[in-house]
Amino acid sequence: MGVTGPIRVVVAKPGLDGHDRGAKVIARALRDAGMEVIYTGLHQTPEQIVDTAIQEDADAIGLSILSGAHNTLFAKVIDLLEQHDALDIKVFGGGIIPEADIAPLKEKGVAAIFTPGATTTSIVDWVNANVRQPAGA
Repeated sequence: MGVTGPIRVVVAKPGLDGHDRGAKVIARALRDAGMEVIYTGLHQTPEQIVDTAIQEDADAIGLSILSGAHNTLFAKVIDLLEQHDALDIKVFGGGIIPEADIAPLKEKGVAAIFTPGATTTSIVDWVNANVRQPAGA
Protein backbone atom coordinates (compact mmCIF):
# COMPACT_ATOMS: atom_id res chain seq x y z
CA MET A 1 0.00 0.00 0.00
CA GLY A 2 1.81 3.05 -1.26
CA VAL A 3 1.40 6.60 -0.08
CA THR A 4 2.12 8.15 -3.44
CA GLY A 5 -0.28 9.65 -5.90
CA PRO A 6 -3.42 11.57 -5.17
CA ILE A 7 -5.54 10.97 -2.09
CA ARG A 8 -8.34 8.52 -2.98
CA VAL A 9 -11.76 9.19 -1.48
CA VAL A 10 -14.93 7.13 -1.76
CA VAL A 11 -17.96 9.43 -1.53
CA ALA A 12 -21.08 7.49 -0.62
CA LYS A 13 -24.77 7.91 0.14
CA PRO A 14 -25.69 5.09 2.52
CA GLY A 15 -29.24 4.09 3.27
CA LEU A 16 -32.50 5.24 1.76
CA ASP A 17 -31.75 8.95 1.46
CA GLY A 18 -32.39 10.00 -2.14
CA HIS A 19 -30.82 13.45 -2.06
CA ASP A 20 -27.33 13.46 -3.53
CA ARG A 21 -26.69 17.05 -4.59
CA GLY A 22 -24.45 17.74 -1.59
CA ALA A 23 -22.48 14.53 -2.10
CA LYS A 24 -21.94 15.42 -5.76
CA VAL A 25 -20.79 18.93 -4.83
CA ILE A 26 -18.28 17.49 -2.35
CA ALA A 27 -17.11 14.86 -4.84
CA ARG A 28 -16.50 17.57 -7.43
CA ALA A 29 -14.68 19.83 -4.95
CA LEU A 30 -12.38 16.98 -3.87
CA ARG A 31 -11.71 16.06 -7.50
CA ASP A 32 -11.02 19.70 -8.41
CA ALA A 33 -8.52 19.77 -5.52
CA GLY A 34 -6.56 16.95 -7.19
CA MET A 35 -7.97 13.93 -5.38
CA GLU A 36 -9.25 10.76 -6.98
CA VAL A 37 -12.92 10.42 -6.14
CA ILE A 38 -15.05 7.32 -6.45
CA TYR A 39 -18.73 8.26 -6.13
CA THR A 40 -20.84 5.20 -5.35
CA GLY A 41 -24.25 6.67 -6.10
CA LEU A 42 -27.44 6.47 -4.08
CA HIS A 43 -28.79 3.78 -1.76
CA GLN A 44 -25.54 2.03 -0.89
CA THR A 45 -25.33 -0.41 1.99
CA PRO A 46 -22.47 -0.04 4.48
CA GLU A 47 -21.15 -3.36 3.13
CA GLN A 48 -21.09 -2.02 -0.46
CA ILE A 49 -19.35 1.17 0.67
CA VAL A 50 -16.63 -0.65 2.63
CA ASP A 51 -16.11 -3.19 -0.17
CA THR A 52 -15.69 -0.34 -2.67
CA ALA A 53 -13.25 1.50 -0.40
CA ILE A 54 -11.10 -1.62 0.05
CA GLN A 55 -11.20 -2.59 -3.66
CA GLU A 56 -10.31 0.98 -4.68
CA ASP A 57 -7.51 1.23 -2.09
CA ALA A 58 -9.19 4.36 -0.77
CA ASP A 59 -7.58 6.59 1.84
CA ALA A 60 -10.92 7.92 3.10
CA ILE A 61 -14.67 7.46 2.94
CA GLY A 62 -16.93 10.49 2.90
CA LEU A 63 -20.51 9.68 3.89
CA SER A 64 -23.44 11.97 3.22
CA ILE A 65 -26.57 11.31 5.25
CA LEU A 66 -29.70 13.43 5.41
CA SER A 67 -32.12 10.70 6.44
CA GLY A 68 -31.46 10.69 10.19
CA ALA A 69 -29.92 7.21 10.14
CA HIS A 70 -26.37 8.53 10.66
CA ASN A 71 -25.78 6.91 14.06
CA THR A 72 -26.59 3.45 12.71
CA LEU A 73 -25.00 3.78 9.28
CA PHE A 74 -21.77 5.50 10.34
CA ALA A 75 -21.29 2.93 13.12
CA LYS A 76 -21.85 0.05 10.69
CA VAL A 77 -19.24 1.41 8.26
CA ILE A 78 -16.70 1.76 11.09
CA ASP A 79 -17.50 -1.76 12.35
CA LEU A 80 -17.05 -3.23 8.86
CA LEU A 81 -13.74 -1.42 8.38
CA GLU A 82 -12.60 -2.88 11.69
CA GLN A 83 -13.68 -6.39 10.63
CA HIS A 84 -11.67 -5.99 7.41
CA ASP A 85 -8.63 -4.65 9.31
CA ALA A 86 -9.02 -1.42 7.34
CA LEU A 87 -9.32 1.22 10.05
CA ASP A 88 -6.53 3.12 8.30
CA ILE A 89 -9.29 4.32 5.93
CA LYS A 90 -10.51 7.55 7.54
CA VAL A 91 -14.26 8.10 7.69
CA PHE A 92 -15.77 11.56 7.58
CA GLY A 93 -19.33 12.58 7.08
CA GLY A 94 -21.77 15.32 6.51
CA GLY A 95 -25.41 16.05 6.28
CA ILE A 96 -28.14 16.82 8.72
CA ILE A 97 -26.55 15.61 11.93
CA PRO A 98 -27.70 17.02 15.27
CA GLU A 99 -25.00 18.64 17.39
CA ALA A 100 -25.72 16.13 20.18
CA ASP A 101 -24.79 13.21 17.89
CA ILE A 102 -21.40 14.55 16.79
CA ALA A 103 -19.35 13.65 19.89
CA PRO A 104 -20.68 10.05 20.06
CA LEU A 105 -19.96 9.59 16.34
CA LYS A 106 -16.40 10.84 16.84
CA GLU A 107 -15.99 8.49 19.83
CA LYS A 108 -17.09 5.64 17.56
CA GLY A 109 -14.34 6.53 15.09
CA VAL A 110 -15.76 9.05 12.63
CA ALA A 111 -12.85 11.43 12.05
CA ALA A 112 -14.89 14.54 11.20
CA ILE A 113 -18.48 15.68 10.77
CA PHE A 114 -19.47 18.54 8.49
CA THR A 115 -22.90 20.03 9.10
CA PRO A 116 -24.99 22.14 6.71
CA GLY A 117 -23.17 25.35 5.91
CA ALA A 118 -19.71 23.78 5.91
CA THR A 119 -17.80 25.09 2.90
CA THR A 120 -16.30 22.83 0.27
CA THR A 121 -12.99 24.56 1.00
CA SER A 122 -13.15 23.57 4.69
CA ILE A 123 -13.81 19.95 3.72
CA VAL A 124 -11.01 19.86 1.12
CA ASP A 125 -8.63 21.47 3.63
CA TRP A 126 -9.61 18.92 6.31
CA VAL A 127 -9.02 15.98 3.94
CA ASN A 128 -5.64 17.38 2.85
CA ALA A 129 -4.60 17.93 6.49
CA ASN A 130 -5.93 14.71 8.02
CA VAL A 131 -5.98 11.90 5.46
CA ARG A 132 -2.80 9.84 5.18
CA GLN A 133 -1.38 11.51 8.27
CA PRO A 134 0.09 9.08 10.79
CA ALA A 135 -1.95 8.81 13.98
CA GLY A 136 -0.98 11.50 16.42
CA ALA A 137 0.93 13.51 13.80
